[in-house]
Amino acid sequence: MKTILHPSKTRGHANHGWLDSYHSFSFAGYHNPDRMNFGVLRVLNDDTVSGSMGFGAHPHHNMEIISIPLSGDLEHKDSTGITAIIKNGDIQAMSAGTGITHSEKNANQKEEVKFLQIWIIPNRQNVAPRYDQLTLDPANRHNQLKQILSPNPEDAGVWVHQDAWFHLGIFDTDVKSSYQLKRSGNGVYAFVLRGSFKIGDQELSHRDGYGIWEVDSFELSSMSEDSEILLMEVPMG
Repeated sequence: MKTILHPSKTRGHANHGWLDSYHSFSFAGYHNPDRMNFGVLRVLNDDTVSGSMGFGAHPHHNMEIISIPLSGDLEHKDSTGITAIIKNGDIQAMSAGTGITHSEKNANQKEEVKFLQIWIIPNRQNVAPRYDQLTLDPANRHNQLKQILSPNPEDAGVWVHQDAWFHLGIFDTDVKSSYQLKRSGNGVYAFVLRGSFKIGDQELSHRDGYGIWEVDSFELSSMSEDSEILLMEVPMG
């Protein structure tokens, strides 16, 4: 088993006033040659956007883009004609493919919106642009890992053009769980949303990232009440 630890305090940081963003991997003005990606996981941004502010219309090509709101309401508009509001409990996936233009805006005037913006390099180029959104039930992931993303439209969660699987779990103190990788050669990037966990001998706390690969399975345990973790299994090549 190989591992890499990315403590929360080592992330890149950009505060633009209306946008406060932490980057687990190189992004925009933050460039770290040792933090370019984890396999095909290219971007993991932890964003806070002020009331009524947001990202204006901008293009993407050949990227799978996933948004996971943590609080507040995020308004999405794109060139496929989709207009939607996503909030905590929702997950959004977008295949940029041959090209898509979209905007993201805080739908509220006073309340901040917090969300994770995640980019995955696809295994197919130049696909037709596509939008997918799903409302999840947090109760389904109490003291267990619940799948929220996969490569298969028929499976639980949204789907993407990549052999990737995402799971979320919310745990009481000292609850143990195991994770079995879905595909040989994949790795898992664990990201603590709140609370604290232990994976193997490694203790992890709020917003720490931990990459694990060359392993078939691993055990995790929560170290505090109401701890939440996101596991992102992705190809390493």
